[in-house]
Order: sequence, then C-alpha cells, then structure tokens
Amino acid sequence: MGEMAQKIAKVDYDELIKTLNVAFAEEWLAYYQYWLGSLLAVGPHRTSIAEEFMEHANEELKHANMVANRIIELGGTPVLSPEKWGETAICRYEEPSNPYTVELLKQNLISERCAIARYEKICEMTFGKDYETHRIATKILHEELEHEQEITDFQDDIISEQEHLSPKKLTN
Repeated sequence: MGEMAQKIAKVDYDELIKTLNVAFAEEWLAYYQYWLGSLLAVGPHRTSIAEEFMEHANEELKHANMVANRIIELGGTPVLSPEKWGETAICRYEEPSNPYTVELLKQNLISERCAIARYEKICEMTFGKDYETHRIATKILHEELEHEQEITDFQDDIISEQEHLSPKKLTN
C-alpha cells in the first residue's frame, strides 16, 4: 500500500482484506452460476432470461476483477485457487440442478441478496476511512441492487402471465 494510503487509512486492513476475499470468491461463484444458468435455462422467458444472466455473469466477472485489484493495492493476495472459492465464500454457489427459469431466478435472487449484504458491510467498514475501497464497494453494490431488481421484474412478469392465463380467468 502506498505511503499516502497508509497515512489516511483508518480501517483494520487485515479484516478488510479478509472481507474483500470473501467478496472476491463470491463474485467468481456468482459468475459461474449466472454463466451456467444462461446456457441451461428452459421455460418461460428463456431467451430473455438467458441473455440477462449472461450480462450479469459478465458484470460479476468485472466485480471480481475490481475486488482483486483492490486487494492487491492494499497489500493482500486474492484467493489463489478456485477450489478455495467455495471454502472462502459465505454466499453459496447453488448448482442449477433444475434449469427451469423460475427456479434459476429464485437461486440467483438469493445470491444477489447475499452479495448486497456483503457490499453493504464493506461500505460500512470503509465509510470515511478508506475512500477508494468505499467507492468500489458502492459501485458494485449499486450494480447488485440492479441485478436484484431485474430478477424480481422477471419473476413479476412470469407471475402476472400465469395469473392472466389461469383457468378462472379463461372461463369468465
């Protein structure tokens, strides 16, 4: 870490690097979950959801890169082994054993909400203490909140369509 960064630092950097490594591992798992889900998706809105999942996958990969770079800038080392990602992450990767879009949306929503909590924690840890990490965490948090909204929009659309096509409505 640079001399000026050390002078203005008012945060426990060991704890911060540990927390950033948790986020780093989770971003890689989220990337893989979205990427694989985009390939396997079947069911309502499959094409649109698969495209959205691929977009989210690319954003999660970008987040992993941002977090890794910040860990290195702070003098730490990102988790070096993919095998360690699952051990390090608190948000868990959920195998898309049921590729139905409704199920994939549920799985990814759980992951996004966990990521939101992670970046909220990093923002709280760094607010007024480490401006650059705070800026990065705030940017990622904003994108994770967008992901949550996009997933819930798809869920709402599917529910609305199902209600519209329900047998009760067709007989009226």
